[in-house]
Amino acid sequence: MSDATPTPGPVEAAGPQPALDKKKTAIMAAIGLLALVLIFVKVIPQIGSYEEAFTAIKAMNAFDIAVIVIAVLVYNTVYGFPFMAAVPGLPYPRSFQLNQGAFAISNGVPAGGAFGLGVQYAMLASYEVEPTVATAAIGATGVWSIFVTLALPVFGLMAIAASGTIDASQYIYIGAIGLGVLVTMIVVFALIMRSEALAVRIGGWANAVARPLYRMIKKDAPDLVPEIVKFRTDTVALVTRRWHVITVSQVAVSLCQFAIFYAALRGVEGTGTPTPFLVAFGAWAVAQIGIMIPITPGGLGTVDAFMISLLTAMGVSGGDATAADLVWRAASFVPQIIIGVLALVTWSRTAARKFAVVRPAEGSATA
Repeated sequence: MSDATPTPGPVEAAGPQPALDKKKTAIMAAIGLLALVLIFVKVIPQIGSYEEAFTAIKAMNAFDIAVIVIAVLVYNTVYGFPFMAAVPGLPYPRSFQLNQGAFAISNGVPAGGAFGLGVQYAMLASYEVEPTVATAAIGATGVWSIFVTLALPVFGLMAIAASGTIDASQYIYIGAIGLGVLVTMIVVFALIMRSEALAVRIGGWANAVARPLYRMIKKDAPDLVPEIVKFRTDTVALVTRRWHVITVSQVAVSLCQFAIFYAALRGVEGTGTPTPFLVAFGAWAVAQIGIMIPITPGGLGTVDAFMISLLTAMGVSGGDATAADLVWRAASFVPQIIIGVLALVTWSRTAARKFAVVRPAEGSATA
């Protein structure tokens, strides 16, 4: 006779589960909240005007609002494509549910990135996606998202230079940083994908860099070689076949985000002289480098302050720049959080039924 034990469900086998350090989460949440308060209460009022911003927002007409609503609808529709591109055969409704749910967690929960990762694995498992395919899809979409985020400031600087409004050389360091990191990441990624031997060698270099850093915080450094080799094994086939589709889907998401911002800027400017397209794109794109500062989710606050500063430097009034930023944040953030929460609720109900395990009555056993 042996004790009856339930078979692990698909979620347990799908991939790493979120394990949040409560103390670290609380500290990061406090730092993020403090940063947001400082940026929106102290920094932005020095470069923009909330009073003028709200006046401009109240002056928006029905047509301007309708254009913003359409841009938001298109953006949220396109946001459903990245996982469809990374998981061949995954239906659009499931891809939409997955990406929107992950957004809600990553941007609505302190230190939500790690937790959102676990939920992505769980959702893909509930869709009966094999663990190796899920790992490859999550890895590829994450890496491509970083690629696009780092590329945007480079193209933004090119747009600012082409607009001729200000001397773009004063912001050249941003483009240099973004371009340098982007090229380095692409080269390292390409070498890892090229062969397992190169992946092992790069893992050894990563260990050499990581160990002194871990010693500084008095922790044992993990061996990165098997992690990098596993990442290559899981990802190389997907990247070889689908890199172009994944690229298009990620770029489309970013361009739709900009469309919301541009619609907001045109809306708050009303009948005044419109801001040139290159100026608007340049400011928005360069400011995306703020996403890489891991203080607040999604660059909230850091991107905003930088973008308002760039716009005002290129001749946009402080009120219009602040108003456009606030409308863009509200229109792109709030609806998507709501959609993401609804996606999680509908998924959790389906998943609860799917993963239900019938446990034997207490005390019973099977031979």
